[in-house]
Amino acid sequence: MSVPSCSSKGLNNETTKEEVVYGKWERFTNWVHCICIVTFDLELGQAIEAIYPSHVKLSEQERSNVCYLAFPDSNSGCMGDTQYHVRIRQSSKTMQETNALKEYDRKSPSFLQTDRDYYWGYVYFRQVKDKSLPRGYFQKSVVIITKLPFVNLFGELCALIAPEFFETGIALMEAVVREIDHWPPPVPGQIVHLPLIGVLFQTYIPNQNYKAVVPTIAAMEHTSNMHATRRLMLTSTYEGDMFRSLASVVSYVHLLWELVLLSEPIVVMASSPTTCSEMVQALIAMIAPLKYCADHRPYFTIHDSEFKEYTTDSPTPPAVILGVTNPFFAKTLQHWPHIIRISNGNNSEDQKYKIKRSENLKVLDSKPGVYTQYKSFLQKDKTILKKLFRGIQTKRPGEVQTALLKRHLIELTESFMIPLERYIATLMPLQKNISPFKATPTPQMFNPDDFLASLTSSGPQLTTGIKGDWVGLYKRFFRSPNFSGWFHTRYMELSQQLQVKQLEKLSQADLKTWVQGKQEVEVVDMILRIRQKLEKSCIDDVPIDNSVREKLRERINDITHVLPDDLKVILRHES
Repeated sequence: MSVPSCSSKGLNNETTKEEVVYGKWERFTNWVHCICIVTFDLELGQAIEAIYPSHVKLSEQERSNVCYLAFPDSNSGCMGDTQYHVRIRQSSKTMQETNALKEYDRKSPSFLQTDRDYYWGYVYFRQVKDKSLPRGYFQKSVVIITKLPFVNLFGELCALIAPEFFETGIALMEAVVREIDHWPPPVPGQIVHLPLIGVLFQTYIPNQNYKAVVPTIAAMEHTSNMHATRRLMLTSTYEGDMFRSLASVVSYVHLLWELVLLSEPIVVMASSPTTCSEMVQALIAMIAPLKYCADHRPYFTIHDSEFKEYTTDSPTPPAVILGVTNPFFAKTLQHWPHIIRISNGNNSEDQKYKIKRSENLKVLDSKPGVYTQYKSFLQKDKTILKKLFRGIQTKRPGEVQTALLKRHLIELTESFMIPLERYIATLMPLQKNISPFKATPTPQMFNPDDFLASLTSSGPQLTTGIKGDWVGLYKRFFRSPNFSGWFHTRYMELSQQLQVKQLEKLSQADLKTWVQGKQEVEVVDMILRIRQKLEKSCIDDVPIDNSVREKLRERINDITHVLPDDLKVILRHES
């Protein structure tokens, strides 16, 4: 009697041409969905000139969003080359997740997992004077569209590809696509070697142990025997310069941490997409290792398909962080509760922004600052602030400042989350309540009152010296998308653990004894239930050892022999 398998089936007559092409380009799709070339057309405005590989199809909405996000809202201030990144809502359903990306999501930290509803776009825009062109300007962008949130890696890749493409043209892009299609998959916990047009990129893909020591550049140098004209070693695929982005608002880093933790609506107003996208990225990174589960748009324009959705006059704006450059937003979003205005110059460490607690936030002047009426639940940690300010005075290297700030924020987030993790572990049923002959038990539901009662003995005070209204912060957190996203993920993980434990018990059960004296209908029901559990484990991607599957096949054989031959044939046919 056969047992359902999770392995993919061979191609059949119903396999579409798209699926055949998808299979051919699977290694490319592990890293990149497509690369778009966006240009300015005198009649159409921004338009996609080409998509590589050419078989990739974007929906009309996706094409429109890519076109408008590929050019800065105000081109006049962006002469030369401009780099930034965006998030684009996926509206087409043609994108299939590769097996390598599924495995990546299983092994990567939650805050670096892919999002089935969004693409990341990494943009390199060039605008230079060219009298030979009708408008007197060369305006073109290269946009790498991918499912991976590797801001640092793809920023470097884009910075290599785009200038070469602007000089060389189509042949260069075809070579890029071919090389990416030979890259190894992104495996968490490993150093990957990615050769591209003469440059060897070497970087480390983080795994769930996000605190693991990242390989040094020296270690990377000894891990490859590949030859390249030039090597570029990145110690991080995803981290930008957090301190550089937050330096001007570092005095309010604890307030901003709370706003991001609570999924509060925030708009970042800057003069360039580079500045606002880096700031938005720094904000969501503040709550790592907790995944930011609300929406965030590192760069957002008035032409975005979600413009109306996010600029509604509702008294409660949506839970989203927007990075914008168009002055139009200063008026459209003036009612938002939290606004960060960044100066026109570089976001330097010398700038000192102030909290503007105006009673009427509609009165927005042009001065940089943080505009909010929010009152923090927690006190500031003055020790870390003194260290950071001392670093500014002594010209401490930016990477050291970022490391100090990042470590402090991780410890703060962990102090907040550890009591929640400790409590959720108590929601698991006892081992003795897991029976191979009954339905799989489910975890208990989250009870806020029970959790809050546990804080007296096992609250954040055990791991941090920061004082404040922790209970009030938790109560507010329970109403946020970040809590919903975290709890849903943890609840699903607990449910999967219970599925695994029950299947393991079932694989070890003495069904030869159980089957004695049972009616045919009971035996058939047991066979079907085992099959259904295995099918569900495949659908839910529950990690079950092959040895357990083999034992379950043996358990089915243990009880099948008592059935009449005609029933055996029917069950075999339906398997």
